[in-house]
Amino acid sequence: MRKYILLLISFTFALLSTASAQSTSATEEKTEKINIQNIIFGHTDDAYEWHIANIGENHIIIPLPVILWSEASGWNVFLSSQFEKNNGTYNGFYISQSGKYKGKIVERDASNNEVRPIDISITKNVLELFIVSALMLFIFLSCALWYKKKQPHDDAPKGFVGFIEMFIMSINDDVIKSSIGEKHYKFYAPYLLTAFFFIFISNLIGLVPIFPGGANLTGNIAITFFLAVCTFIAVNLFGNKHYWKDIFWPEVPTWLKFPVPMMPVVEFFGVFTKPFALMIRLFANILAGHAIVISLVCIIFITVQMGAFIGTSMTIVSVIMTIFMDFLELLVAFIQAYVFTMLSAVFIGLAHLEPKSE
Repeated sequence: MRKYILLLISFTFALLSTASAQSTSATEEKTEKINIQNIIFGHTDDAYEWHIANIGENHIIIPLPVILWSEASGWNVFLSSQFEKNNGTYNGFYISQSGKYKGKIVERDASNNEVRPIDISITKNVLELFIVSALMLFIFLSCALWYKKKQPHDDAPKGFVGFIEMFIMSINDDVIKSSIGEKHYKFYAPYLLTAFFFIFISNLIGLVPIFPGGANLTGNIAITFFLAVCTFIAVNLFGNKHYWKDIFWPEVPTWLKFPVPMMPVVEFFGVFTKPFALMIRLFANILAGHAIVISLVCIIFITVQMGAFIGTSMTIVSVIMTIFMDFLELLVAFIQAYVFTMLSAVFIGLAHLEPKSE
């Protein structure tokens, strides 16, 4: 337990140094006021580069590939560092600083209006997605290789493989199987297990403030939207006829569904609100957790201007609260993955309910 506490404390101080670097870049030279909003969104938003840290005047940044297609110039592939080398503009492209395309690569059309090219760049979140996918492949292929070499008389797996097996069986038996039912759960188990471990590992890596962690992957609405769409398809594409009957002709008094189809409209609306709730719940909880941790760190740099006593005391309070929030975020990382998987399994199970025999 002691080594985990020390590891978490080291992560906290790494986070403090990262926030310090970001706050320095976000400080106005004359007023020296910290723009907390820019610091928070600078951490949670996606980017075309991966900022590691600042050492004095030097910025440690990993440039990422920019892949664009423009009607004017066709395909363009270059590193994001070209923007800095060419005063923010390269081949007519630049990152917009305001408006509806803020933070996105744009160009000017013939009318001098900002337009978006087709952008399939490897951004910070995309790279994090590749890292999480590679990590999942490594974990599960390693376990699969162990089982492939296993003989019938061998003992049960121990160590890392045994832990992963326990984890998988717990989610499979206690969540997926119990929610969907014995008859149908095997078809959906691969997707639900993949979704659980993807969310869980992404949440854990997002808590690590240094590369390759720190990206706000599950706090990105596009990621949670895709996961919700997958659940929506699994529920509605493979739902049985009784599921659809309960939507368009539910077992309620007739006057609630004819001549005014009040309950069918409510039930049909629920088809879309369920995955929408999954999307917003995961997105909001992870984004809020990151924002709270960064805000607590920013307290240090706000109160340091109020004098030595206040600055020192608030630094101690901020560090303690940040460590507490890190522990809480570890719990939230598991809970959010568990809740998403459980609710998805429940919705799928409801789509396979059989009518009760009288």
